[in-house]
Amino acid sequence: MKLIKYLLLFLGTSSISYAQNIVIKNSETKEPLESAILISEISKTVITTNSKGEAEISDFTNSERIQIRAIGYKMLIKSYREIQSLNFEIFLEPSSVEIDEVVISATRWGQLSGNIPSKVTKISSREMALQNPQTAADLLGASGEVFIQKSQQGGGSPMVRGFSSNRLLYTVDGIRMNSAIFRAGNIQNVISLDPLAIENTEVLFGPGSIIYGSDAIGGVMSFKTLTPQFSKTDKALVKGNALGRYSSANKEKTMHFDVNVGWKKWSYLSSASHSEFGDLRMGTHGPTEYLRPHYVIRMDSADRVVSNPDPLVQNPTGYSQINLMQKLSFKFNEKWDFHYGFHYSKTSEYSRYDRLIETQSNGLPRSAVWNYGPQKWSMNQFEINHKNNFKLYDQMTLRLAQQTFEENRIDRNFSGEQRFRLRTNLEEVQAYSANLDFEKHSGKHQFYYGAEFVQNDVQSFGSALDIRNNQAIPVADRYPTSHWKSYAAYLNYQYILSSQFIIQSGIRFNAFDLESDFTRHLSFFLFDFTSSRIQNSSTNGSIGAVYRPDESWKISFNASTGFRAPNVDDVGKIFDFAAGDVVVPNTSLKAEYAYNGEINIAKVFAEQVKIDITGFYTYLDNAMVRRTFQVNGKDSILYGGIMSRVYAIQNAAKATVYGFNFGIDIKLPGGFGLHSRFNYQLGEEETDGGIVGRSRHAAPAFGVTRLNFQKEVLSLELNAMYCAEVSAKNLNEEEKQKPFIYAKDQNGNLYSPAWYTLNFKAMYKVSESLSISAGVENLTDQRYRPYSSGIVAAGRNLVMSVRTQF
Repeated sequence: MKLIKYLLLFLGTSSISYAQNIVIKNSETKEPLESAILISEISKTVITTNSKGEAEISDFTNSERIQIRAIGYKMLIKSYREIQSLNFEIFLEPSSVEIDEVVISATRWGQLSGNIPSKVTKISSREMALQNPQTAADLLGASGEVFIQKSQQGGGSPMVRGFSSNRLLYTVDGIRMNSAIFRAGNIQNVISLDPLAIENTEVLFGPGSIIYGSDAIGGVMSFKTLTPQFSKTDKALVKGNALGRYSSANKEKTMHFDVNVGWKKWSYLSSASHSEFGDLRMGTHGPTEYLRPHYVIRMDSADRVVSNPDPLVQNPTGYSQINLMQKLSFKFNEKWDFHYGFHYSKTSEYSRYDRLIETQSNGLPRSAVWNYGPQKWSMNQFEINHKNNFKLYDQMTLRLAQQTFEENRIDRNFSGEQRFRLRTNLEEVQAYSANLDFEKHSGKHQFYYGAEFVQNDVQSFGSALDIRNNQAIPVADRYPTSHWKSYAAYLNYQYILSSQFIIQSGIRFNAFDLESDFTRHLSFFLFDFTSSRIQNSSTNGSIGAVYRPDESWKISFNASTGFRAPNVDDVGKIFDFAAGDVVVPNTSLKAEYAYNGEINIAKVFAEQVKIDITGFYTYLDNAMVRRTFQVNGKDSILYGGIMSRVYAIQNAAKATVYGFNFGIDIKLPGGFGLHSRFNYQLGEEETDGGIVGRSRHAAPAFGVTRLNFQKEVLSLELNAMYCAEVSAKNLNEEEKQKPFIYAKDQNGNLYSPAWYTLNFKAMYKVSESLSISAGVENLTDQRYRPYSSGIVAAGRNLVMSVRTQF
């Protein structure tokens, strides 16, 4: 009985207060603003409005300074008494030139972007609705600050500040999405996320290892999915959305539905999306090397090369996808709340297009079949939040998660001895994580600290069939059975010297442990080991400062380190990355480290113009790269019936990346606005033999410029997206081994041409419950292939969608 009493006391049941609601609206349209933010100097808690623009602000009673913010609106500061005198109804003026936004990704807690030394970009749900991205990768690319590579239509591998793949980190609702088989090559895991179920997205540029640990070298992409909303009254809050969308370039058909039912203490949200994508059609104006003149079919028990009736259609590239999400929230009282979430994503089987257009020396295709099998991802998440003014913390969050990843690769050669062998590699990862995060404010001192545990259990199964008789053929697994673990603790500290000057520093200790069992591989390879274990640790730090002469200025500096611990893909992978070349395990890998420095200057002029520029330099040491290797003293082994040169991932290189990000926002008269983002990065890395060459994942200069119009129920935008050339001289040496994805210059050398697209977007709100979006992408029907991509981008594309809200 005493235990129950103590538990009830701990849960804060003594807190009884009168609930006071505020309503925040658009000053022009008088419509309620969802996801507006309120922050008080008394309670550092971030409060967010629901779909009716409502928020409960009893905690802010007697506050003299309450900041009220929303993306795309001018900040307002009011005291509680002033809000009370306005009958708790506030109107915000639209604006696009604010320095401060509330962001989460920098420390896992709500902070003003103007008060942190790192660069953070936020993509709002309002912007996503106008851009209408087909996938989460397209969502990131639409920002104009993240470059997207695609090997196939069912893909999208972000590049940030010269880094990609397993040197970038993804989080979903605060949970690490990177698994132990994230590879150095381009990946497509981000398409598992449903862009129609994402509330907002943040991109933290530069190392984020203090908060997020391994892999957060180039940046962190943080996705927040739809959040269940509670009712502020005794009446249940019922709201939802339904959307249908069609795109002409790939005959996309997407249907989406979500519904929220909320009471005062319970709320429930359900979301479902289904998309079908046909073969993607490229543009008519561009390099002829990109055309698809023929493809392979199976006819009369033989593989045949047939002419493509329309060389602009990339056959086969179509696929389908389903996404489901369920969330349940319970508010015990004003101090405690509990959340459960379930995510599920599954694609159909889809072709890896870049492998299907690769040819042999005789001009025939290398592969008759090269598909990714259904890509599956699911996550169960449980979260506990507690708010109280304890000595140790003001707020606490515990996140527990279990994820399942399933990937498989299916391939068969077009000719040679292996043309009858249909090989399948199936990988399964069970990922478990626990994050305990705390926030404490004490006068001018702010502390963000916590601990993390991550475990990934990896299983891999290789199999093959002789397609002539369906007889099993023994083949090696792609990975050894492995267990990857990470243990960490971190502290981030912010000292507010004055209203103009803030210092921030952080430190993280991270231990990692990787065990692998190679027993199943011994039937195929004569390794001199049967198992391996790597145990090591990493300590990372950061220090930065922010100077704000006034509200219109931000000048910041940040120095930080990041790291990437070896994972199963680094240590144990066996695969042929090119004809006659095979990667084998290396059990002596160590972590790689990044050292980064950056300076940011942002200025708002007369509340009409905002300029933001960031310069950065990153040095990567002990980099894990692919280099020639030996197995039992031999530099070549028999793999897949082919004598292949041996490679392995090794700590054998250094790399540097430097560049800048530039942004300008101009508020024009009559509801018009001009916005531009430009990104330049130059990466260099050591190649085999110590020669310095261009980095593979440093994208060419790219950006976007938008002219938009916003007036009450109508939004219009004309934008130009553009990318610079990668000349033959500057093309990465590894990329030069892929002639099938590049054009040829006037000297016959491979290069990646510059490109641009003009795009028009429109959104019209017919009524409170109905809105229509339409757009034409690539108006001039350009034929272009983004740097390092296998698939050619879409040609002229008509996009139409209808959304109903209730």
